[in-house]
Amino acid sequence: MSKTQTHSHRELELLEALRQLGGSARSSELARLLDVSEETVRRTIKALAKAGTLERVHGGAYLPDTQAGLSFFSRMTRFPDEKRAIAKCAADHINDGMTLFMDVGSTTAFVSEELRARHNLTVVTNSITVAQTLVNHNNNRAHILGGEMQGNERGTFGFVTENQIRRFVFDMAILSADALSPKQGVLFTKAIEANLAIVASESANQVAFVVDHHKFDATAPHCGPDMRRVDVLFTDASPNKRLRAAFKDWGVTVHVAGQTEDKNDNE
Repeated sequence: MSKTQTHSHRELELLEALRQLGGSARSSELARLLDVSEETVRRTIKALAKAGTLERVHGGAYLPDTQAGLSFFSRMTRFPDEKRAIAKCAADHINDGMTLFMDVGSTTAFVSEELRARHNLTVVTNSITVAQTLVNHNNNRAHILGGEMQGNERGTFGFVTENQIRRFVFDMAILSADALSPKQGVLFTKAIEANLAIVASESANQVAFVVDHHKFDATAPHCGPDMRRVDVLFTDASPNKRLRAAFKDWGVTVHVAGQTEDKNDNE
């Protein structure tokens, strides 16, 4: 008897939903698509993982026979507590009715969850996860950008994506990065991500990066926006002396999650 024949109707529905979402999804996404509780989704994922039909990760699942979403979910499972704290800190600085750009970063995905408490947002994104989290909730509107789909990032990139970004004006661009250097600023592993961040920053009145402390003084090959275009960094730990000096020179305000007062060296 095949695995398909042994699966329940609920399990088959969840597997089909995963395929519709590109091979991977968070539990909250699956719950909304299937119109069931997240607890039901978690129980179903647990059963399917035990049967070896899918891979279970923190906050979601992916199909093992596809590369779609593996990189994204790998990042989602790294330092979730830190990223959640950063997301709450960032959300405290976002008001109802704002127009936002949000990228495909894992920390940005955590921010989108926090923003479900906001109303009347206009969110422009290249991230499937961000769009699905916020669309049709509290009168929020989500615009997902066209372009070439990168399955392992669950998002779109390239010439079409960048041109569509330029048609908007954002109150704030919320961006992620792969590394943060006191000399070069925000850095990216992939050129397409660096280019997208540069274009988004040029269309935003305020530019914010959400970066956990594990990326401090790390390295990556591609430079992002000029740091003098960046207004604020949301993070989970105080930067070291070299980074603090760089932020002061660039004019970047630093908000550290969990501190009673946001600390920065820009005074």
